[in-house]
Amino acid sequence: MFVACSLAPAAIAYGANGSAVLSSRKETFVEPLKGRVALVTGASQGIGLAIGVGLAEAGASVAFNYRQQPHEAAAAVEKIEQSGGRAILVQGDVADEKAVDRMVAETVAQFGRLDIAVSNAAYSDRELFYEADMVGFRRTVDVTMWGAFYLLRSATRQMIAQGSPEDTCAGSIVLISSPHAYVPVPRSMAYNISKAALDQMARTAAIELVEQKIRVNLITPGWIDTPGERKFASDETIQNAASKLPWKRLGTPAEVARGVVFICDPASDYITGSALLIDGGITLPWWAHRGSGVPE
Repeated sequence: MFVACSLAPAAIAYGANGSAVLSSRKETFVEPLKGRVALVTGASQGIGLAIGVGLAEAGASVAFNYRQQPHEAAAAVEKIEQSGGRAILVQGDVADEKAVDRMVAETVAQFGRLDIAVSNAAYSDRELFYEADMVGFRRTVDVTMWGAFYLLRSATRQMIAQGSPEDTCAGSIVLISSPHAYVPVPRSMAYNISKAALDQMARTAAIELVEQKIRVNLITPGWIDTPGERKFASDETIQNAASKLPWKRLGTPAEVARGVVFICDPASDYITGSALLIDGGITLPWWAHRGSGVPE
């Protein structure tokens, strides 16, 4: 049953440069995830930060993972706690299996259980594969693919160990994928193959965990306006390219977060082994008629 209450949750918005702007608002809303505990990797900024805030706004207690610097996540945790919610920071490199196990253990030690795990952490260098620095190439695979696997494995073990009432979902795991999983984007081989692996990883886990009532799903964001995009292009270049997309803009981290909350909502109990595409039509054949499906 959903519980309605009045809080002042942490709200998150994004400026033109993709940076997070936190504020407070007071409203009456539904908390479909009240009583749930979530861990989000790569949650110091961008999509991961928005997912953590979105889960907290939906009522979950949230562990925000970061590797080196918490960035905006520290302010988000403070806002959530000021609003009466529960949130913590957990440091760790997802490419380190023991560090991921420790992150899960810290979350359980703080909140008593783990109901939701979201693998968002990723890394990417853009180079031609035959010229690539293999340190960066391997780092991309270690973080993006192995990091997702380590969280999937550790979270699953915790969810099985803690159990759940008969015929109820024992947990929800979400892997953040990308159109790179099936679009061979040039200069992105390591990232492409890592995201492709995530798709099979999630579907295989979903079928293997049916008996345990653990749901595993994918969220596939398109081009999202995050600080990470500035690693590869200037604001001017990004905005110019965005104007040529089907929806005439980039997506926002908050839009991806809403998809995650929907998937993790107990009302979505029948959804497992699926992929939710949030891309503003970027993977449609919009280029066929100069950016529109309307015949000239």
